[in-house]
Parts: sequence; structure tokens; C-alpha cells
Amino acid sequence: MLVYVLFVAGFVLLIKGADALVDGASSIAKRSNISPVVIGLTIVAFGTSAPEFIVNLIASAQGNTDIAIGNILGSNIANILLVLGITAMVYPVAAKNNTVLKEIPFSLLAALVVGVAANDALFDGSAESVLTRSDGLIFLAFFIIFLYYTFDLAMAHRKSGGQKDGIQTYKTSRSVIYMILGLIGLTFGGKWIVDGAVAIAGAFNLSQTFIAVSVIAIGTSLPELATSVVAALKKQTDIAIGNVVGSNIFNLFWVLGFSAIVRPLPFNPETNINVIATVVASSILFIVMFTGRMGKDKQFVIDKKEGAIMLILYVAYIVFLLVR
Repeated sequence: MLVYVLFVAGFVLLIKGADALVDGASSIAKRSNISPVVIGLTIVAFGTSAPEFIVNLIASAQGNTDIAIGNILGSNIANILLVLGITAMVYPVAAKNNTVLKEIPFSLLAALVVGVAANDALFDGSAESVLTRSDGLIFLAFFIIFLYYTFDLAMAHRKSGGQKDGIQTYKTSRSVIYMILGLIGLTFGGKWIVDGAVAIAGAFNLSQTFIAVSVIAIGTSLPELATSVVAALKKQTDIAIGNVVGSNIFNLFWVLGFSAIVRPLPFNPETNINVIATVVASSILFIVMFTGRMGKDKQFVIDKKEGAIMLILYVAYIVFLLVR
């Protein structure tokens, strides 16, 4: 009974945590003259990836590789089709040129790199496919490149003199407290929701693989959903989409890379369907940026209709997994 009580409480904690994290991160961005999109791509993305990181560390240490890999792939698919789909239906999501032409393609590259690294049997003719510790180190190297890019983006923004964004500022100490409380809320809220979801799914005798790529993935993506929706309601769409794209890159290169270093992860060829789905979802995100209307300052926009289509595609994906 307690797990179900915590399941409900987790949603409240999650929303409050997301709200505090966005407020604190946005305030620090403005006070430091750093673009909100940079904060979304780094600090907020790292905070909302904390549940995936915790779940994967535990799964890797216990040797539950189906959960470790399925959680990451499922979370990235959910981030794009579910999170951005719902967020765009709440308020159209606008993205700047850097996000569309550099960061989204980098997240697509991340999915392709993981797909190639995981399929030793397919590409090298090995007896089995494994994400080795060396693969994990390569992922971390890509992650460092991404951090260098965001740092360079922040410096360029400072030199340009910043921008008018209407973000409320607080004292640095208060902003830090908000962010810490937000991260704590997101982590515990996400964990309680995942625990409750696993218990509920177990009652219906669903497979561990299905739980990993659907229930756990959705559960660990709830921080991204909460943070992006709150940011969209506040019309801080740079943070909304930066959070999702940054989280996907964090998940594949940081979380999965670190997990592989903790313990090599045997890769089940059947998981390739989820690798393909991740690549397709990333490609869809890139494509929809050019199919909708252009926002002010020539920003690319995911409108409500496109958001609804993305959400429908996600539901279809989950139904496919369930039937399969």
C-alpha cells in the first residue's frame, strides 16, 4: 500500500521540484548573462536525467542490462514524442538555429553511435554484442565535446551582451537553494513513481523488457515532462526544448557511458527495435522543425498540431511494444 501512496505523492513532488529547478536555473542564467538554452542543455538536463542515472547505476551494478539499456532508449523516445508532444500541445515550442541545426543533429548522432557500438555481432561478426568499458569511454569523450560546445555557446552569448527574456531573478543563494530542492524533488519523485509503476505493471504480469522501455522509461522521463511543461507555461521555450535535447545527449553519452564503465552491458539483438525507434524519433524531431510555422525572430516552432501527431506516434509505439 505504501508504494502506491508514494506513487501519488511522487507526482506532486515531481511538479514542485521541476518548478523550483526551472526558477533557480533561469535566475542564475540571467544573473550570469548566460543563455537560458545553455542552462537547459546542461544544469537542467543533468538534473532531470538524475532518475535515469540512478536507475542505470543500480541496474548495471546488479547486472540487469535489459533495464539499463531499455531505460535509456525508452526515455529518449519518450522525451521526444511524449514530452515535446505534450509540451507543444500546451504551448508552441520555439527553437533557435543552434538548437535545430547543431544540438538536435548531435542527439541523432548519439543514437547512431550507440546503435553501431552495441551491435558487435552485426558489424564485426562477434559471437555476442556488448557495450564494453571502452565503448563507455568513447561515449564520455563525445559527452565532453558536447560540454565544450555548450561552454563555447555560453561565452558567445556573454560577448553579445545577452538578451531580454523577462526571467525573474533572485539572490544567488536563493537560486541555488531552489535548484537543490528541485533536484531533490525530481530525484525522489521520479524514484517513487518508478517504484509504483513497476509494482502496478508487475500485477499485470508484464515482461521486464516492456517495463524497462515503457513504464520505467516514462517514469524517468516525467522530470523532463514536468520541467518542459512548466517552462512552456512560463514561455521559456528555450529551456523546454533545450532540456529535452540535452537530456537525450546526457542519457546516451553520459548515463549509458558511465553505466558501461561500471559493468559491460551485454546487448540483446531484439533491443535493436528500440534503437531504430530512437533514431526515427530523433529524425522526426529534426523534420518537424521545418514543417511548421516560423516564429518571431525566425525561430523554428513545433505547433500544437505537430505536438498531437508526435503524441499519437508515441502511443502507437507503446501499443506496438505491448502487442509484440
